Amino acid sequence: MQVEAEKFQHQLKAELQNILSYWREYSVDKMHGGFVGKRDHFNNLIEKSNKGVILNTRLLWSFSAACNFNNDPELKVLADRAYNYLEANFYDPSNKGFFWEIDYLGNTVNTRKQIYAQAFSIYSYAEYYKLSGEENAKEKALQTFGLVEKHARDLVDNGYLEAFQADWKPIEDMRLSAKDQNAPKTMNTHLHILEAYTALLQITGDIRVKEALENLINLFLSIFLNNKTGHFGLFFNEKWALQNAVISYGHDIEAAWLLIDAAKTSGNSLLITETTEAAILVADTFLKEAYVKNKGIINEKNEETGETDLDRHWWPQVEAMLGLQYAFNISGDKKYQAAILDIWDFTQNNLIDRQNGEWFFRIDQANKPYIQEDKLSMWKAPYHNSRALMMLLKEKR
Repeated sequence: MQVEAEKFQHQLKAELQNILSYWREYSVDKMHGGFVGKRDHFNNLIEKSNKGVILNTRLLWSFSAACNFNNDPELKVLADRAYNYLEANFYDPSNKGFFWEIDYLGNTVNTRKQIYAQAFSIYSYAEYYKLSGEENAKEKALQTFGLVEKHARDLVDNGYLEAFQADWKPIEDMRLSAKDQNAPKTMNTHLHILEAYTALLQITGDIRVKEALENLINLFLSIFLNNKTGHFGLFFNEKWALQNAVISYGHDIEAAWLLIDAAKTSGNSLLITETTEAAILVADTFLKEAYVKNKGIINEKNEETGETDLDRHWWPQVEAMLGLQYAFNISGDKKYQAAILDIWDFTQNNLIDRQNGEWFFRIDQANKPYIQEDKLSMWKAPYHNSRALMMLLKEKR
């Protein structure tokens, strides 16, 4: 068992380096500044592609976190580049907060203030502050927190609204992406606000952030989580009526460990107990429904229609490994460890692109990659896989 554990750690370490090497080599936009907007499945650069704030904040977080992890000076250079580019091109000096999208030259093309994007800005700026000690990064993260609390927090029914215009006025279409439902409150956005506020509390100790974070944890435990099924609801109206019956397995297991981290950061012993109990419930449901031995993690299911998406996306595989590691740490039950190793074997054999680098976006039931999906894009960044590998490696430090 010791030999297998050492082999696992060695593989994680090697793949983390592969991921970081890919993004070092292929993400930098040497012609127009910052980072390129898109590479296709075969790693071809799609020239003059627009650049999204989600990719750029995730790059800032990934380079900063990786440098904090292994103290690689080359990663510090890239983190600085990401931070400076966000400051110069995505930050709104007039109304504050961060724009959604710019063109390849840095001109703003979509000025909407998506709260999901503000959350990733806070998250990445907090991580960059841990690396650099740059006071402006901490100040901007706190400023953005204040904007989210002022404009997006629903003081009547609780929770956070999804999106606004550039000047923070209401917007009709709040969708995060074309495939999402136009709902005013979503689990996905709340999850990443939770993630961001956890990081912000770690660098500030601010009592306002602590209150908001504890409120979010309670929302997840009391509204988003269905204690009968072990799933989190995804789309809600302003009064918290659930809008559909779709289950996202990746978000379920990601939330399980993020809630524990949030509770531990808050220092609230009751919330620590409640989130650890919730994590076991979610992890056990996840193993029964999402995990298929030798075949990884399926994507999602509609509980009302029974329709199931059996594609294997890259990011739920590693979120599963991390969430199940937390469940093992709580319970000591080796079924979680066995699943982690099996999911990792599947990922290595089927989702890592040995020819063109990085990971496939998704594969079908026959383990065949979808060639229309991008290797690098607004929604394809090193954040999920690098984070999970770093955190799993830290377990053995």
